[in-house]
Amino acid sequence: MSDLSRPKGPKIIAVANQKGGVGKTTTTINLAAALAESGKRVLVIDLDPQGNASTGLGIEVEDREYTTYDLLLDDVNLNSVIMPTVTPGLLIVPATVDLSSADIELISNEKRSFLLHDALRQTPMDDFNLDFILIDCPPSLNLLTVNAMIAAHSVLVPLQSEFFALEGLSQLMLTIREVRQSGNKDLRIEGVVLTMYDQRNNLSLQVEQDARDNLGDLVFQTRIPRNVRVSEAPSFAMPVLTYDTASKGAEAYRALAAEMLKKNELKVA
Repeated sequence: MSDLSRPKGPKIIAVANQKGGVGKTTTTINLAAALAESGKRVLVIDLDPQGNASTGLGIEVEDREYTTYDLLLDDVNLNSVIMPTVTPGLLIVPATVDLSSADIELISNEKRSFLLHDALRQTPMDDFNLDFILIDCPPSLNLLTVNAMIAAHSVLVPLQSEFFALEGLSQLMLTIREVRQSGNKDLRIEGVVLTMYDQRNNLSLQVEQDARDNLGDLVFQTRIPRNVRVSEAPSFAMPVLTYDTASKGAEAYRALAAEMLKKNELKVA
């Protein structure tokens, strides 16, 4: 059970965009790794049935005995479901395709929208001494994503630097507004981060200009470049910061982590 009298816990951020292929999981993995590298203790919640965040952080499918499905729907011991990764200070609750049936099973549960909220506020969570929890949402605005937004303090939105990028953002903002009204009045936008950015491409420049014109300071100054090392890293089951620590992609995610820490007034350890 959650305990509302507990001291303030970790900052919980849902990484969400209902559009697929925008760099959502890549941002979750590498931002988490950059925060951990800066001395923070970070937990990734893989809430996507594809389990790509789990794979990208080196958790083999056969090793995922307990998953986010169990965290949501079963009274599972946190020490069983929270796993270490190869990155010091970075933990994960992995996911498998079993999670794809959770939406159907959640419908009959009267607390269906608050299951993740309560799971992340169990008293035993304090034992992990977490600074951040990043939730990798599925690429849709379903009940799993709603769970993430009700559990979270804020939403981080990866925005692909391509045509139509801003169009899907309005639906996401509408969902966030609805969640504020129905279950989490304090939910805010952590920020919008431009991904797959190519400064030589006029379209990237135009998307950035449009985003800054429409969203102002919500858009992070850091832009994540289109970088082959970022693309290659998941196939080696590691964050780009480990795969090629000096790459432009790794440096960009370090800069994003630093900008986020400054925004939240948290010092690097």
